[in-house]
Amino acid sequence: MSTRTSWAHGQRLLTTGLVFLVTASAFEGLAVPTVLPSALDEVGGLALYGWAFSGFWLINLVGITLAGIDTDRRGPLRPFIAGTTLSAAGLLIAALAPDMTWIVLGRAVQGLGAGAIGALVYVAIARGYDPAAQPRMIAVISSAWVLPGLVGPLIAGFVTEQAGWRWVFGGLAPLLPLAALAMYRPMARLHSVREASEAGRPARARDAVQLVLGAGAVLVAASLGELWQFALLGIAGLLVARGSLRRLLPPGTMTARSGPGAATAALALVSIAFFGAEAFVPLAVSSVRGAGPLAGGLALTAAAVTWAAGSWVQARLAARGVRRSLVGAGLLLVLIGIGLETPVPISGAPVWLAAVGWAVAGVGMGLAYSTTTLLIIETAAPGAEGAASASVQLANTLGIAVGTGVAGAIVAVVAAGPGLAPGIAVANLVMLAVGSLGLMAIRGLPEGEARASANLPPAGEHGPSL
Repeated sequence: MSTRTSWAHGQRLLTTGLVFLVTASAFEGLAVPTVLPSALDEVGGLALYGWAFSGFWLINLVGITLAGIDTDRRGPLRPFIAGTTLSAAGLLIAALAPDMTWIVLGRAVQGLGAGAIGALVYVAIARGYDPAAQPRMIAVISSAWVLPGLVGPLIAGFVTEQAGWRWVFGGLAPLLPLAALAMYRPMARLHSVREASEAGRPARARDAVQLVLGAGAVLVAASLGELWQFALLGIAGLLVARGSLRRLLPPGTMTARSGPGAATAALALVSIAFFGAEAFVPLAVSSVRGAGPLAGGLALTAAAVTWAAGSWVQARLAARGVRRSLVGAGLLLVLIGIGLETPVPISGAPVWLAAVGWAVAGVGMGLAYSTTTLLIIETAAPGAEGAASASVQLANTLGIAVGTGVAGAIVAVVAAGPGLAPGIAVANLVMLAVGSLGLMAIRGLPEGEARASANLPPAGEHGPSL
């Protein structure tokens, strides 16, 4: 077999494996939230219920960082095997859990593995495909969420009704090891281009833990009823997280400096706005308006489909030198989608408007998320793809955790007074303000294709420098 034929065969295997891996992860990501209410009914532990989500995303940050570090040192194979193993182990722990404490523990173990998997997907795209093919592969990865988005919650609900929620966790566990088998040979080919400084590795690992502690303190503060408690713990958490954020994210992220910093800032802001609002779309439709869970779920399904559509639009237009315009259009569509959905809980607007609004927001996320991801990984220096992929996942994951946490705190505070419907509306208005900040951040994005400069410092000296 010729070298060219061997490489093409390896790319086909890599593409097949990536699609299988992301599809399996998507089924897990959509099925678990569907069955957790049934788990709560059986084992109790309402006070810990929220941590089944926030604990997953916080520990996810550690997995992202450690996987990026190890990938740039030794290649992606070892962190990939560790990630799939930990994800499967976390699902099994939750399946056998006697109470909510063990479910939260299982979700944390699962989050550690999921963070590694998420970072390595983009490592594989950066190292396994030519630059011209990378936008298309990002669209393919987004499309792998369509089928799980359409049938994942339905299958999870059916299995829960027929056999119980534990069978959903247990049934999902084998999917990731199977994906690991399919991906083993392609991942082994994506060897490390260089070795990073050993001295920087412990420091970055400490930064990841410090970030989790700081972000966790902020989320705990958001749930406190007393203003002084919220202020004290929240400020302490921000101070703890601030230094680690500066070291773990690309230089200039906090100020949206031109280049990777602006792209990472825009990604974080659009993730906060979108996911902060999305967390309460089903609640607004099914509970406040009384339309039932199916109607609420349809809005999320619509967004899953249109997100993939937006990503494919990005794949077709990215090569035409319109990167900043694509991100700006995506942000505007997310803001429009949130604006369309906001009247549903507080007025007589038809409930189907939520699905329409969230379909619009999904297109926007497909454009903005995919394009900012492309900008970040294509500006990575050779051998620093792991750090670039980690920064993508860190920005997105932190955005989800902050968005859902802040929106949840707003809803809880306002619901205690004026009511639940006004609380959701106020949270949406705050998310609109955050998304508007993203429009300011994109001024530092290039309009055309961006490539890594030969003068960039190697990743690993001060965190994932891109």
